[in-house]
Formats: sequence, structure tokens, C-alpha cells
Amino acid sequence: MASTTATDPRPTDDGTPDGPARRRLRLPFWAQIVAGLVLGALLGWLARATSSDGLTTTLDVIGSSFVSLLRTIVVPLVFLAIVVSVARLRDVTNAARLAGQTLLWFAITAAIAVGIGITIGLVTDPGLRTSVDRSAVAAPGHTGAWTDFLQGIVPANILGLQGSSGDDGSVSLDFNVLQIVVIALLIGVAVLKTGKRAEPFVAFSESFLAVVQTVLWWVIRLSPLGTLGLIGTAVATYGWDLLAPLAVFTIDVYVGCALVLLVVYPLVLRAHGLSPAKFFSGAWPALQLAFVSRSSVGTMPVTQYVTTRNLGVPREYASFSVPLGATTKMDGCAAIYPALAAIFVAQFFGVDLGVTDYLLIAFVSVVGSAATAGLTGAVVMLTLTLSTLGLPLEGVGLLLAIDPVLDMMRTMTNVAGQALVPTVVAKREGILDEAVYAGDRSRDPVGDAALAAA
Repeated sequence: MASTTATDPRPTDDGTPDGPARRRLRLPFWAQIVAGLVLGALLGWLARATSSDGLTTTLDVIGSSFVSLLRTIVVPLVFLAIVVSVARLRDVTNAARLAGQTLLWFAITAAIAVGIGITIGLVTDPGLRTSVDRSAVAAPGHTGAWTDFLQGIVPANILGLQGSSGDDGSVSLDFNVLQIVVIALLIGVAVLKTGKRAEPFVAFSESFLAVVQTVLWWVIRLSPLGTLGLIGTAVATYGWDLLAPLAVFTIDVYVGCALVLLVVYPLVLRAHGLSPAKFFSGAWPALQLAFVSRSSVGTMPVTQYVTTRNLGVPREYASFSVPLGATTKMDGCAAIYPALAAIFVAQFFGVDLGVTDYLLIAFVSVVGSAATAGLTGAVVMLTLTLSTLGLPLEGVGLLLAIDPVLDMMRTMTNVAGQALVPTVVAKREGILDEAVYAGDRSRDPVGDAALAAA
């Protein structure tokens, strides 16, 4: 009988398929994503140019369905990954120190990001360079508050699920990632305290986690199609006619995020002896998905994967730090954007800000993301900042029309930071697998893993 080694489609020990199975994926996974991005943009432009509601609706259904699939897998993935990682803490030294270092670097990078946002706002005066009519503004329906932290951290039930009813009588379920993290941490600690009697539960959790991860990669294989729908919907729905009156503010947000992405993060990496090029090539699958999906939570499974498999962060640590970052580490949405928006609103309504106000903006941006952890949308963080400064909340209504366009770059920045901090902390603590970090990216590990799970 001929040897089947060269044709065996099963994954190898490192989780990647062998032989012709790898070649079935004719295009690298990143190339498929780029193809979906380009085709989606063209279809979105066609839908907008022809005012085709049918095409726009189709693109929206494709994109939203993909994000829904990702969000569906988040609950079991976060819960099981954290329970298993806490149960393995016996094998991880300095666990408390790792947690402290993670929170410290969350704060350090957020402070730098908010400083960039304030500087850009003071230099460009976005609130004075807009053609929007003040009579068109309206206050948002929901605002953020400092007490949101207590509501976000106390679990509503054992699964952290929340129900809501629509005007049409429909009932939907949503989840709070921070609550899931808290529940999983508590159960993980209980597993440690229980000892040997909990070993069957740990074994079951590990097996369940492996099954969930397989389902995850089935979903990830749909990323090119999801990218097509998401970017197509954005192009079809939001045109220059909405951006033009707020062009300076829009450019400010993109420039601020670009400075954090391409200047601050590389400097932090260089300071720790790490290659920025290797970081971005390793994190790229998560970054591009974040840009088109506009969801840190939806991107979180991919972020956690690239952090461990591409960047060399130990799985036990990444299973804790990445979910925590997805709820509290938001340099785009909770640092750059609120700082710029506060300056914009103050200038627009003719309110003078002093040094104390700018320091307060920095404080809210660094600490406030924890207060609004688990609550979706940058609007919550923005309203918290404005209300703390005593600025008119009607200013939020000015920015809502272009928020989806801004959210693309903001979310990409968020996710980059959520991958950066675990990488830096792992390096500082001597637990980063630098051979993996500096490894060859030509193997397309995300595409390989998705194919291996099929």
C-alpha cells in the first residue's frame, strides 16, 4: 500500500493541514479577504450609484449575518477559554503580576492615545470648521454614566445574557462580555479550590473548548464573504454627502488613529526589542476584520487566535488578557475619539475649555472605558465624557450620522491595542515565544487553521 503521508488531509501537530489539503486553498486567506474587500466596495458603489435598495439590502444581510455568527460563538469561547486558563494557573507563574502589568499597559497606551487626540483637536479646530447647522442637532436617547461599571460587572444571570423586546413584540438576547469574564473567572477560581474533584469538569471544558474552536474556524472561513457584505454596505449607505460637512473631524479621527497605529505602537514594540513589521503581519487577520466588522467583540476570537499562534503569547495568558481588552482596551473608541469629539462639541457651541478640562478629558478617557465596559458603541463613552465636562449632549447628534465610517478606523485601532498589550507584557515577563513571533508569515496560519477545521 502506498504511503498516505503526503496526501493525508488531516492537520499536523501544529494544527495546520498537510499535503494537498493546504493547496486546496488556492488563494492565501489574506488575498481572499482583499478580494472580498475590493468586490464589496465595487458592489457598494454600484448600489449607491444605481440607488438599488435590493443590492444594498443583500449586502447588509450578508455582512450582518457574518457578524452575528461571530458574536454567537463569543459567549462559549470566552467562558470556556477563561475557565480552562484559570484552571491551568498552576502552570503559570506570576499570574497576579501578569494581570497588573496588563492593566498598567492598558492605561499607559490609552493615556498616550488621548494626548494625541487632544493635540490634534487643538491644532485643527474641527468644531470651528464645519458647515453643519446647529438647529439640526439632537440629544442621544442613551447616555453613559460612571455607575455603568457596576451594572456591567455584576452578572445578571449565570450566562451573562440580557433579553430585550422590540416594538413588534419580538424578543432578542444579547450578552455582556464583561459579565461573562467575571462569571468565568469565578468558576475558574472555584475549580482551583475544588481540586481533584473538579478534574472531570476541567476535562469536559477542554473538550468543549476544542469543539467550539472548530466551529469558530468554520465561521472564519466565511470571512471573505462577510467582508464583501460589510464593506459593501458601508459604501452603499454612507457617502461623501454625509462626510463633507464634518470632513475635518473625520480626517482628525483617522489621522489620530493612524498615529497610534503606525507611530505609538511601533515605538512601544521597538522599545521592547520587537519588530513592528512582524507584529502587524501577525495581527493583520484581526485588524482587517475589525475594520470591516466594526466590532471588537465580534473580532475577539480572531484576535485571540493571532495573539497566540502568530505573536507567540501563551494561550493561558491570552485567554484572560484578550477578552478583558475587548471590553476595556479601546484606544480608538475610548481615547482618541472622545477627546476629539469633546473639543469639537465645545468649539461648536462656543464653550471655552481650560487646562483642568483637558486633564479631565484625559482622566475620563483612561478610566472611563472601564466604567462603560461591556456596553457597546462609542456613543456611550462619548456621552460620559461630555456629561462629565458639562458640555451639551446635543453635540452627539452631530456625529451620529458619520459614526459608522469613523468606527471602522476606531475599531481597527482598538483591536491592535488588544493584541499589542498582551504581546508586550509577555515579552516583559519573559514568556513570549519569540520564535513564533519572528516566524515565517508565508504559511498563512489563519487560512490553514480554517481549512484544517473543515
